[in-house]
Amino acid sequence: MTAPSLATKPTAPPPPRKRGTAVARARRREVVALVMPSLIPILVLSVAPLVVGIALAFTDARLVRKPDYDVVGLDNFAGLLDNSLFWESLRIGLIWTVSVTLLQLVAAMGLALLLNSGLRLQSLTRVLALVPWAMPPVVVAIMWQMIYSANGGPLNAFLGGIGLPGDINWLGDFSTALPAVIVVGVWVGMPQTTIALLAGLQQIPADLHEAAAVDGAGAWRRFTAVTWPSLRPIVTSITSLNFIWNFNSFALVYVLTEGGPGGRTMVPVLFVYLEAFKNRNLGYAAAMGVVLVVVIVAVLALYLRAQFRHDRTEKAR
Repeated sequence: MTAPSLATKPTAPPPPRKRGTAVARARRREVVALVMPSLIPILVLSVAPLVVGIALAFTDARLVRKPDYDVVGLDNFAGLLDNSLFWESLRIGLIWTVSVTLLQLVAAMGLALLLNSGLRLQSLTRVLALVPWAMPPVVVAIMWQMIYSANGGPLNAFLGGIGLPGDINWLGDFSTALPAVIVVGVWVGMPQTTIALLAGLQQIPADLHEAAAVDGAGAWRRFTAVTWPSLRPIVTSITSLNFIWNFNSFALVYVLTEGGPGGRTMVPVLFVYLEAFKNRNLGYAAAMGVVLVVVIVAVLALYLRAQFRHDRTEKAR
């Protein structure tokens, strides 16, 4: 008769399903712990002000020491329908945004192709290309005010030196103010677009260009058949971000012209700022802000839809 064994039987491993559930929960906790440090500032500094702004749009709030306001429903939005100055600023803002975004893309594409061509002192050239991006908007605006100065500015001095009119008031004339401001917007916003496109160019395999060259494709054909299709996702992303950034541009235009002359450079964000902090109509200004958010989301949705539809068509071929 044998004695009963005192060794304990090994416990069976937990079912795979429970083990997988525990691992999934641990991963979710890790994800939350990693995301929360960046999510909290977004919620506090972006989402919360947006919600407060939307709520204020339905009130008659004013910027006073002792705020006391009532809910007025859609009255602020109804008042916007008859505000021709607001709609004019929206038209100017769309002209400014589309022009700056497209010109930034064209100029940045040319500069990125140049920087990717193996020039001498390439690293130094790339650093210099980032200078406009590193400068604060206020400094950029003051610098360009000096360049555009009607009294002895470098631009007018150059034009006068080659026999052209050298007394143009670039920022004070109705016909030149908006184009002059657009040029500054393109200059200051081009570097980040250039860096994004340059990174995309460096990811394109050289074999593709070599194969196209062997087939007899010229420079333009190689660009349209190899370079541009490879850069399309980057172009879609960077133009969308630039559109939002340019539409919300404030400091540059404010310092350059303050919306003048005669409202010719009154972009929507500047108009909302003046309504809120000069006229002290917070509720009315908040309603304008809501309209601007709807407009920019609608324009971006149409643009991205067209881009994605084009990509699906290209893949189906």
